[in-house]
Amino acid sequence: MSTSIVVYTFVGLVGALLGIGLYEVIRRSSASAKRAQEEEQARHIVQNAQREAENIIKEARLEAKDLVFQSKAESEKEQKSKLAELSTAEKRLVQREEAIDKRISVLDKRDVDAQKREQELGRREEKLTAKELACAQAEKEHREALERVAGMTADEAKKHLLQEMESQARLDAAGIAKRTLEEARENAEREAREIITTSIQRVVRDYVSESTISVVPIPNDAMKGRIIGREGRNIRAIEAATGIDLIIDETPEAVIISGFDPLRREIAKVSLERLMHDGRIHPTRIEEIVEKVKADIDKLMYEEAEKIIFELGLSDFHPELIKVLGRLKYRTSYGQNNLYHAREASYICGIMASELGLDVRLARRGALLHDIGKAVSHEEEGPHAMLGAEIAKKYGESEKIVNAIAAHHEQVEPICPESVLVAAAEALSAARPGARREALESYVKRLEKLESLAHAQKGVQKAYAIQAGREIRVIVRQEDVTDSESFQLSRDLAKKIEQELTYPGQIKVTVIRESRYVEYAK
Repeated sequence: MSTSIVVYTFVGLVGALLGIGLYEVIRRSSASAKRAQEEEQARHIVQNAQREAENIIKEARLEAKDLVFQSKAESEKEQKSKLAELSTAEKRLVQREEAIDKRISVLDKRDVDAQKREQELGRREEKLTAKELACAQAEKEHREALERVAGMTADEAKKHLLQEMESQARLDAAGIAKRTLEEARENAEREAREIITTSIQRVVRDYVSESTISVVPIPNDAMKGRIIGREGRNIRAIEAATGIDLIIDETPEAVIISGFDPLRREIAKVSLERLMHDGRIHPTRIEEIVEKVKADIDKLMYEEAEKIIFELGLSDFHPELIKVLGRLKYRTSYGQNNLYHAREASYICGIMASELGLDVRLARRGALLHDIGKAVSHEEEGPHAMLGAEIAKKYGESEKIVNAIAAHHEQVEPICPESVLVAAAEALSAARPGARREALESYVKRLEKLESLAHAQKGVQKAYAIQAGREIRVIVRQEDVTDSESFQLSRDLAKKIEQELTYPGQIKVTVIRESRYVEYAK
């Protein structure tokens, strides 16, 4: 049994070995066949690649030939164009050379001509020099001969000629003045009719009289003589100290004070009343009384402003601000009293603020102060709204009050509703019927302009417009202006008035220069 197992085992081993050998033979034969097939495929691929490479080379050669041909054609074309350009440039250069040659020839000719002219001018200059020397010598000889004949030197002759011209100019000026006076007299009746026609409206006449004239009653007509004084010295002193026109006529027991400035008119009126009550009327006493009255009027204006502030229920105003507000008592705008206009606007503004539920005290305060700039507008440059805002800010008013003052004529933007109400209240107070008269305002501005023109002259101490603007009285400082300069100042001022003012009729310019010496006996 073991032998059979061995036999079977051996047979199995032999069979296995034969199978392995047969497998190896078959594998090797299939690998060689596969290798031969792959070699054949590689040979075909190489042949195809060679054919394609040959085709590519042929195409590249053809394209290279085309590019060479095209570049050759383009280079030939470019060469032809460059040759054409060179030919054109060459022609131009030839033409320029010809033009330059022509110019050079022309310039050479001009140089020759210039040299000839220079030589000719040199000869002429020598001749002229010789002639000038001869003329100077002849002029000198003639002057010496004339001086011998006339018996005076050239400077004396010039002085004599200037004196004759000055006297002739004075005669001509006198003739012109005479003709002007005659023309004025000839036209006086026509101009008087025009003035009367312009003034014939009764309402305007009454209103202007009421606004520019004050009447002071006197105890008897003998007082008029005392007011006038010896040779008119008292009345001149009153007019010089107050700047108004004092009219003393046949009106029984009355003296008329005329002036466009209400403050000056009030000072003159009170001063005159005190002088008559005191009985001592002379220039020194007049000046003392006027100064006292000015101080009393300042106090009165302050009290009037305080009274209005109390009526409106306001408080906490700076004392200097109250003084500025009080000065509005004697300032008008289109005939409307500025202080009472401010009070009226304050009432209106307070009512509107109450109806709208806004700050009533703020509205009233802003409206009361809105025109304080007019108290200084005749002294300082700038819109009165901006001047008033600066004053209010200076004396500690709040930002809203300052804005209400500055914005009431829309010169700045309002920052609160109360500022808008102030502008509306100001317009309502000014626009009510009969509140303002534009004619009076233009009249007052004309007189203020007249006085400012006089003050602008050198050496002027005081200047007052009187006789309703028909006369300007100028007081000059004696130490700064001589008599002859006073005469010239009056003429210069008259010319300046003619150039810068428009007015009916004529304006008389009176320049006063007087000496005053004061000494005290002790």
